[in-house]
This record gives sequence, structure tokens and C-alpha cells, in this order.
Amino acid sequence: MTFRKALPVLVLGAIGMLGLQTAAALAQTKPAVDASSPQLPGGASALSETHGDWTVNCRIANAIKLCSLSHQQFNQANGQRLLAIELMTKTAQDTTGTLALPFGLALAKGVGLKIDDRKLEGALGFSTCLAAGCMVPVAFDAKTLEALKAGTVLKIEGTASDTGQPIEFTTSLTGFSSALARTAHLSAD
Repeated sequence: MTFRKALPVLVLGAIGMLGLQTAAALAQTKPAVDASSPQLPGGASALSETHGDWTVNCRIANAIKLCSLSHQQFNQANGQRLLAIELMTKTAQDTTGTLALPFGLALAKGVGLKIDDRKLEGALGFSTCLAAGCMVPVAFDAKTLEALKAGTVLKIEGTASDTGQPIEFTTSLTGFSSALARTAHLSAD
């Protein structure tokens, strides 16, 4: 082997050895992780994954693991958020969360939900309005989650406060099933 051909091999070998030495030195100086503290894959303190049109977010704050799945929609003309839904689960058998909807809805009438064209029973009431929009607490049981996993869209039906006309927001359920399962898996530890 000529020196020219051997040089890249020597350089790569030296870099590899330095990498191992650096990793060994870091391992010696890194504090031990308490086995009872919450963990994320790879020892990360936060992670974000995309599952179709849904996002899974996890973070560790004050020794507590917080994981959720969410979906957001934005007005393409001005970039303003139209709606957001965030759910938390530990078992994938039930969830709790919040819908954030835009201002201008008749708050006293609440909102209704449909999975594809199947209307869910009852209306959901608004809890408050913040700078991010008006909040609607939600909770889904195992039966509703099965319908969401099998469905294609979640429709949120409200009423415009100024005109009294119905308003419908359509949320894609693409990736919902895998995002729900991943959130439950990450939350279970």
C-alpha cells in the first residue's frame, strides 16, 4: 500500500481512536443517572416526533416526564393558528386534553365533535379564553379512541358568535393511531 492510499486509513484510525478516548473520558465525568428518574430514549431530555399529521412531544421537567400528542392548523394567508388539539395518555385506552379554538365562536353553545360523519354525543363547553384562543377540555374513552384510530377526520363544530352560522373545523387523523401508541409507550416508563 502506498503512503497516499494509507494516509486516509491512518487519519480515520486516529480520529476513531480519539473519538473512543473522548467518549471514555466523558463517560468517566458524566454523573450517574438515578434509575428511578424518568428516562427518554437515548437519555434525551426532550424529543419530538412526527406521525403523519400528528406530533408526539416528550420532555422531562423537574424529574417528571410529560408526553403528549398534538395537531395544529394554521391560516396559510397570515400564519395565524386556527386550532390546536393536545392529548395526553398513559395507556392508549383513554386520553384527556384540550382543544384551542379561535376567537369569534359562540362560547355558550360549546362545540360538537364528529368522527368522519358520526356525531359524538353531547356538546363540549369552553373553559376559558387565553391569548392562544378559547379552550375546550376533552376526554376520550377507549370506544371513542378506537373510532378515532379507524377514522380519517375529526370534525369540530361550533357556531359563529356574530352571525349564528355553523362553523366546522376538520382535523386529519392521519398518524393519530401511531402517535397515540407512541405517546402511551413513552409515558408508561
